Amino acid sequence: MLAHQDNSVESRRQELQADIDSRKSAAERNRLGQFATPIALAVDIARYVDSVIGRTKDSIRFADPSVGSGSFFSAALGVFGPKRISTAIGVELDPAFADAARNLWSDAGLNVVRGDFTRVIANGSGLPAPNVVLANPPYVRHHHMDREDKERLQRLAFKMTGVDVNGLAGLYVYFLLLVTAWMEDDGIAAWLIPSEFMDVNYGAALKGFLTHRVTLIRAHRFDPDDIQFGDALVSSVVLVFRKTPPAAAHAVEFTFGGTLAEPHARDLIPLERLRESRKWTVYPSHAKNDRHTVSDGTGPTLGNFFRVQRGIATGCNKFFVLDRADAKRRGLPGQYLRPILPSPRHLKTTIIDADADGYPLIDRQLCLIDCDLPEPVVEAKHPALWKYLQTAQTLGIMDGYLIGKRSPWYKQEQREPTPFLCTYMGRGSNDKQPFRFIWNRSKAIATNLYLMLYAQNGFAAMLRRHPDRAEAVHALLGQVTGHELRGEGRVYGGGLNKIEPCELARISAASFVERWPELESDLKRQGRLFE
Repeated sequence: MLAHQDNSVESRRQELQADIDSRKSAAERNRLGQFATPIALAVDIARYVDSVIGRTKDSIRFADPSVGSGSFFSAALGVFGPKRISTAIGVELDPAFADAARNLWSDAGLNVVRGDFTRVIANGSGLPAPNVVLANPPYVRHHHMDREDKERLQRLAFKMTGVDVNGLAGLYVYFLLLVTAWMEDDGIAAWLIPSEFMDVNYGAALKGFLTHRVTLIRAHRFDPDDIQFGDALVSSVVLVFRKTPPAAAHAVEFTFGGTLAEPHARDLIPLERLRESRKWTVYPSHAKNDRHTVSDGTGPTLGNFFRVQRGIATGCNKFFVLDRADAKRRGLPGQYLRPILPSPRHLKTTIIDADADGYPLIDRQLCLIDCDLPEPVVEAKHPALWKYLQTAQTLGIMDGYLIGKRSPWYKQEQREPTPFLCTYMGRGSNDKQPFRFIWNRSKAIATNLYLMLYAQNGFAAMLRRHPDRAEAVHALLGQVTGHELRGEGRVYGGGLNKIEPCELARISAASFVERWPELESDLKRQGRLFE
């Protein structure tokens, strides 16, 4: 049995946590995914797990695969009591945290294993399988994982669980799968993880695992405006499940907002319904959970009428995007400059008219350098442009990932101007749209802070025949509710919403067919072509 918890140890843990955190910059901690669980939240989670366990487990074998300074172990001691915890294992990669956890909790019986859990488990560690897991795994985004490590993790996850993980998944997905494989059958696990997997395509494998392979008991999603970690802009969810296949008639408790003990809303969602749901953040229904989907996959969607594409990624906006007046002063050749919209925060209108050259009639006109001539030709024929491009080296522009992939390095992705755009991120609650639809009557293209909507199929033909209908199209886009836009997109900590092209394409377009019934025949042709 483990030794009795001393509250002074928890106080010392919090001091050590703050000290170790202060040694790294916010950017470094973000890259490493190090965001400690606040002790009050750890205790809430442990209490809920204790209510699920009841007296079915007199002997608790505790584990935390990314133990940090030990906030979950501290909570487990306080909630379960040291007499019920027969063994306790904490794995930690960071040497400073591993040493801190060992110094703090070894007398209380915590066995701290220093290392990367995904490698420890792959190497046949021989560690006894736990029956209770409390975990807040590293929040490492996929782009901070190198290709070799990602491929190693994908192979390992498939070998141990049979789950094929999408390459866009974060490190926490691998932790959850691998720890579950290690756990005892019928064990209970509670995971504090980002809620993004509930909405995105690359979360499908994890959602399938949670609805087929284990019995998901509860999913509590915190209000996105209530950030659980003061220094991590993520929206969080607590998942509690039992390692046993679910019963056919099982229903999952979804709760939202407030605390685990006192949520703002709750609902039981039948497993079959959950398996068919693309978006899990629509549950439970509540005034503050303002995320609703309208399209059920059978009616017309924006994707029937528009090809939706992200704007261009320049590689460095500060270098490649200039004030039009500055470009003229520098003598840059106009044929290699393209009008481009400013950042959405600097665009105050949703209707953009054009001057005689096709540039937007806005306060600050911008242009994009876009040239496909080889460097020797630029040097010989366009000395002013060549002189400007030479400054890239001293500014560190040439080290950029995108720039290293391009030839020549100053040639941009190609986009045609389009009359309709949508901002990519934004805020807004209730009926207020988090994203703005723009009617672009200029020749400007856009950066990847916008989605570009290109009319297609019979809808494009209709607009060519009736260009005056563009105003009505913009009005219909403006009538899409904020609830639906949030429901199809995804939300991050602090209430920041984002929407990707495929998500915007799923927005219902029934109003388009109601306005122009002739579009119905084009939809039928699309259906026959698809079949």
